[in-house]
Amino acid sequence: MGDDGIPVDRRWGASLLNDPDPKETGQTSVAKSAEGPAGPAGSETESRKPLVWLLMGNRAGDNSQVLGLGEALGWPLVEKHFVHTPWEKLVNLPFGAHLLGVVRERSSRLEAPWPDLVISAGRKNEPIARYIRKKADRPVRLIHVGRPWARLETWDLVITTPQYRLPDEPNVLHNDTPLHRVTRERLDVAAEAWRERVAHLPRPLIAILAGGNSGPYPFDRASGERLAREADRLAEEFGGSILATTSARTLDETTDALFSGIRSPSILYRWKKDDPDNPFFAFLGLADRVIVTADSVSMMTEACATGRPVYLFDTGEGRTSMKDNPWLDGRSDVDRDSSDPLPSKHADSNRATGRSDARTTGPRGFNRWHLKAHIYRATMRLGPQRLTRDIRIVQKLLIDSKRAVWLGDGHPNEAPKPLEDMRRAVARVRQLFETDPVSDLGAAALPKDPDRQPASGGSGEVASGRE
Repeated sequence: MGDDGIPVDRRWGASLLNDPDPKETGQTSVAKSAEGPAGPAGSETESRKPLVWLLMGNRAGDNSQVLGLGEALGWPLVEKHFVHTPWEKLVNLPFGAHLLGVVRERSSRLEAPWPDLVISAGRKNEPIARYIRKKADRPVRLIHVGRPWARLETWDLVITTPQYRLPDEPNVLHNDTPLHRVTRERLDVAAEAWRERVAHLPRPLIAILAGGNSGPYPFDRASGERLAREADRLAEEFGGSILATTSARTLDETTDALFSGIRSPSILYRWKKDDPDNPFFAFLGLADRVIVTADSVSMMTEACATGRPVYLFDTGEGRTSMKDNPWLDGRSDVDRDSSDPLPSKHADSNRATGRSDARTTGPRGFNRWHLKAHIYRATMRLGPQRLTRDIRIVQKLLIDSKRAVWLGDGHPNEAPKPLEDMRRAVARVRQLFETDPVSDLGAAALPKDPDRQPASGGSGEVASGRE
């Protein structure tokens, strides 16, 4: 996922920040789990199901996990959306229980009825979650998805994945892959809306999910050209067609290179903000095979969740490669004579096509995205793990489990094992609310945290932001 915000029902639509608060419009939703039974019977009573607040952010991968978990629980859900100040990073660094980084008049109101459970993801939402627990007139359990920057004991449950390399703790659930919203029901509905539009294309249909620059891995024009060539080879081998979609993170120059390079029969979708016809889920539902750029752990997971054969595309080469990379690992077999973070043929390709983008590209095809990637690679190699994530761990896990292969390295398992991470996550969340003699909602032990204080009352609108 470095992904952008998504709408409630479309994976790559518009930002959620300015959407109305469902509670304010009387549209609190009760999600029906599409994952089936995941926890012990009697986790909640019919008369009193836990109320869940979902704290939405500006990253598609984060929002997908939060929404996916909320929907799978099948409890009453209220989405909360926030606009943050330009200086939020400064005031949020201590990660206290406050709203100092929130633009209150443009954000959802935080007031009674308070939730029983808050699900959050992303650094910006951590102080907000803690603020809710501090102000509420009832015990509030906090679940954080991904990597929290506050202390682990702050949370009742942290649901994380291998790229963050968090320690083993009783309140940390280590999943193999991120949570997601891909269900057979959702894919079937989306696919039906597009079925006539793809009826003329020869099968098999091969979906391409294109991401963008991520950490040490740039996804540039040369990457787009190479992806087009390799996807064409796969389509030609099977006699099929291509359904390609970009994302909010895909650079225009990369999209242009990818789309202009595809020669196979195809439907090509360029991501648009606020587009109600975004075909992300439709393409996943229609695809017989899926190619996904390996820059996004969330997209790789969503591709594998379809149960289709999945091919991972390495967006880089040489020092920017996602595969076995001695430079990132600090191994001795690094080419010490090479100071160029890009393979020379990237620059050759740019010169051969005569294409350049003055906004991003400098001498020899080097641009600001490559500079950021170079800095991130140096941080991964020399800096503390706390400051980085290593998505190669998840890539290796998917390949070792035969759920995916690198594009160009043969073909994946035709019947890959299903992902079980959502079921495990739902079961752990329900354990927090197991019934006991005192309360229908249970009395699971809450971790010790300085934010927890006796409630001061039932009102607590988005107000002063000062404690």
